[in-house]
Amino acid sequence: MASMPQLWPYDQVRPEQDKLIEAVESTITTKQSLVAHAPTGLGKTVAALAPALEHAIEKDLVVVFMSGRHTQHDIAIETAREIKEKHGVDFTVVNLIGKRWLCLQPGVESLKSRSFAEYCKAMKADKQCEYYENLKKGEELSPKTKQLLKELSAVTPLRTDEVKTASRKAGLCPYEITLLLAKRARLIVTDYLYLFDPGIRKLFLGRIGRQLDECILVVDEAHNLPERVKEMGSDRLSTILLNRAMSEAEKYKHDELGKKLKQLGDILQKMALFTDDNGMPVDGEAEKYVNKDALMTKLEAMHTSTDALLEWMEKVADGIREEQRASYIGAVAGFLQLWLEVEEQGRARIVKRERGQKEWIINLNNRCLDPSIITHEVFENCHSSILMSGTLTPPGMYAALLGVSEPNLSILESPFPEENRLNLIIPKTSTKFTQRSDKMWQDIADVLRKVVLAVPGNVAVYFPSYAILEKVNANLDHGLPKTVLAEQRGMTKDEKMVFLNKFKDYSNNGGAVLLGVITGNYGEGIDLPGDLLKAVVVVGLPLTKPDLETNALIKYYDAKFRKGWEYGYTIPAFNKTLQSAGRCIRSSSDKGVIVFLDERYEWPRYLNLFPKEWNMKSTLLFEKMIKEFFEKNGK
Repeated sequence: MASMPQLWPYDQVRPEQDKLIEAVESTITTKQSLVAHAPTGLGKTVAALAPALEHAIEKDLVVVFMSGRHTQHDIAIETAREIKEKHGVDFTVVNLIGKRWLCLQPGVESLKSRSFAEYCKAMKADKQCEYYENLKKGEELSPKTKQLLKELSAVTPLRTDEVKTASRKAGLCPYEITLLLAKRARLIVTDYLYLFDPGIRKLFLGRIGRQLDECILVVDEAHNLPERVKEMGSDRLSTILLNRAMSEAEKYKHDELGKKLKQLGDILQKMALFTDDNGMPVDGEAEKYVNKDALMTKLEAMHTSTDALLEWMEKVADGIREEQRASYIGAVAGFLQLWLEVEEQGRARIVKRERGQKEWIINLNNRCLDPSIITHEVFENCHSSILMSGTLTPPGMYAALLGVSEPNLSILESPFPEENRLNLIIPKTSTKFTQRSDKMWQDIADVLRKVVLAVPGNVAVYFPSYAILEKVNANLDHGLPKTVLAEQRGMTKDEKMVFLNKFKDYSNNGGAVLLGVITGNYGEGIDLPGDLLKAVVVVGLPLTKPDLETNALIKYYDAKFRKGWEYGYTIPAFNKTLQSAGRCIRSSSDKGVIVFLDERYEWPRYLNLFPKEWNMKSTLLFEKMIKEFFEKNGK
């Protein structure tokens, strides 16, 4: 067993936690990278932070803890608080979220990230933000800023809402105050973009006065990082955006630029003329690959210089942002800039025609396929890195996708007592496209009804899509003794919260059934411990018919790793089902049933992807097994 870290805040180390601590300590000492599958409940946050902070304090480094979920930020902040209180050690902790969420200006939450960045830039340049202007007096920090930094440094770690409240009271920008605190921080809890967006990384490291090799990186929920980075490196131009940009040009009397935008719209329409193999026009939804020059040549034809056109658009957009915060013209310019700058390697450029609510929509997509083009530099040049998640399987795949060189790989066992969890495969139905029918939806509904009746409490059921959810829900017997709550498309933040709280309330009132989507609002990122959730059923596999982007990804990964289908299609889809299944067992004392309903889960290619500690059982006698499980473990 590894020795307990000096900064360990608890009286003992859990089983398997010691192995992760040892791996983290070894990785940091040797300046390497660790990619660890660490199941939920193991206590991976403290197992990473305690040895990392110990090393950072000794060597004058900074620990950067990154997660895409703000709930994980809270766990990291609370862990740091416990370390400080237990050992009386003094170090500054900062929680740095996106600038937009720290801004005190009214109405900015509705802005897109790029629009907000441009709005903030314009406000500062024109000296229109009083919170920013109050930060300095001449070239020095103002007395008010120095006083607030002194007060906050003495009581860190703080939640972001506490920093915002204190900053508002002092009339200062919370984002700038947080960055000033980060300059003296030993632990910075933040989002992925601060180190994995190249432009933001340069600014961030400059502001905190650190080089990348002075940073120990802890990447939590690392299974999400490849997709998040691909999204950061992608952009889209749509006919909707162009129409709004043209309306904006008309509103602000930029008639000549409006004509150029109209020409750009015409180019997009011509790019979306689809024909079949015989050269006949194709109606309906369609897509095709395009190359970089397909757009650039046409842009040059409509204007003497693309650079001059972009400069013109940006200048107009800056003026518009002074009036209305965001500019659609600026968003068009941002797309064109990315299209012009990035190379072809690891990209798919696709024009697609899709059905909108009222009319056909054309999208020109510039998609990043390979996150390692962005992430490799970070992992190569940081002091050391710890990538961890409860579903980081296989870890070697994630290391390859993210360009982590010569990593330490670790697969840790679940800390949950095996008898607390029943994992079943019911090989009776399938959501495979060729087998979909009214009878199949009824068969799925019949199995779900039996599972729900066998479970004494709340049940969550996850589907591959909203369409399948709706088909099955139409066949469910709503005379069930449990209320059925179905997730809806396009729910607002408040609607999502009300929905989830309503479901939780039924845990003490006979139970309810939550119908959700694997990739939807409730398939990941929610915790339902204890009696809040007794069982999860995952219906089918979220394997859609590969579109052009997926085909490009499969081809790219096949050339790079000789594992195109696995890395680009099947394993990512399978891991999404594991995330949904993981909503059931969140602490070592939880007891619950997890059911995978689809005959394909018995196939070796999928069966072998389950974590070994799950001890999967395939059966058609599921009612009997579920009832016996709860009788044995108490209702």
